[in-house]
Amino acid sequence: MPVETIARTRAESRTRGKAKAAPAPALPLGQILDGDCVERLRELPDNSIDLVFADPPYNLQLGGDLNRPDGSHVDAVTNDWDRFDSFKTYDDFSKAWLAECRRVLKPDGALWVIGSYHNIYRLGATLQDLGFWILNDIVWRKTNPMPNFRGTRFTNAHETLIWASQGEKAKYQFNYRAMKTLNDELQMRSDWTFPICSGGERLKDDEGHKAHPTQKPEALLYRVLLATTERGDVVLDPFFGTGTTGAIAKRLGREWIGCEREESYRAVARARIEKELPLDETALTTMQSKRTAPRVAFGTLVEAGFVKPGTQVFDKKRHFTATVRADGSLVCDKLNGSIHQVGKDLQGASSCNGWTFWHYEDEGLVKPLDAARQLYLLATED
Repeated sequence: MPVETIARTRAESRTRGKAKAAPAPALPLGQILDGDCVERLRELPDNSIDLVFADPPYNLQLGGDLNRPDGSHVDAVTNDWDRFDSFKTYDDFSKAWLAECRRVLKPDGALWVIGSYHNIYRLGATLQDLGFWILNDIVWRKTNPMPNFRGTRFTNAHETLIWASQGEKAKYQFNYRAMKTLNDELQMRSDWTFPICSGGERLKDDEGHKAHPTQKPEALLYRVLLATTERGDVVLDPFFGTGTTGAIAKRLGREWIGCEREESYRAVARARIEKELPLDETALTTMQSKRTAPRVAFGTLVEAGFVKPGTQVFDKKRHFTATVRADGSLVCDKLNGSIHQVGKDLQGASSCNGWTFWHYEDEGLVKPLDAARQLYLLATED
């Protein structure tokens, strides 16, 4: 099975061989911490978290019950945890939990926060006041938003995510190549389209009601974590809810910590994450940025036995066939040289990427030489 490489575009120091520090032993990995998130965050050690994803209360300021035109009740956010006495109270709360997140994040860590027009601008200002540096704002456009039943405003069809690093000069993780691959070889844009949770993904309580009013779609967290973390990174969610962050972190081989004060949400989250199965090692690897990919000579694969001398290699259409020699060169009739040189000469081209031009058979499957390189990189990864 072809194996792709792991994207490592965090700090240059990490890509140049600096070993990643192991998580602090005191970290409560895989646990949902109950109680006030600010108090629980204060228990975590400094510089111990790779990524924070936060879905805080939106402070919706609903003036009363919301009903459809037929008189039926809309199951909106009316919980006590979303009620604040004033904007100042909300701002003070936001500053407190964001300051703790900044403390526990590693210098090359980053933070995501999601909100609506009710709160996202206030959160953005607080982020900047605390020294965070905004990298992007992402618009999550909902394909199936709740309509505006009163017809007095535009339908609220999106939410906004802010992605921020620890400072203007701070390093941060971004798996650019993986995002480009995910988007059919186009640069990933800052407007993402996902449906809101519905159907089988929407978690329900024992009475058939929504387990949480603002459950986020798994696809949204999948993209966030795939884009900005690596396997083994520690992801913190201060407002854990029903555990979408934990479930996706487990699936993608990341460590996680959650904070959640509501026992009903914690119970749903624990049951959900318990059922989640992590992807296997092959599926977890992602495309690597060309500028950070380790340089591997084809001869190294021959030396290590990943491609044996005498192997017949060919182009995808089998117009040309060459033989691998003991020194990693190819021979084809009177031509001999590197995988790139021979491919170039056979085509009469100005250049050739031998890794993708030449193929070989492995257990009946045709694979590009690059597949052998990815296997070698995976096997020799620190």
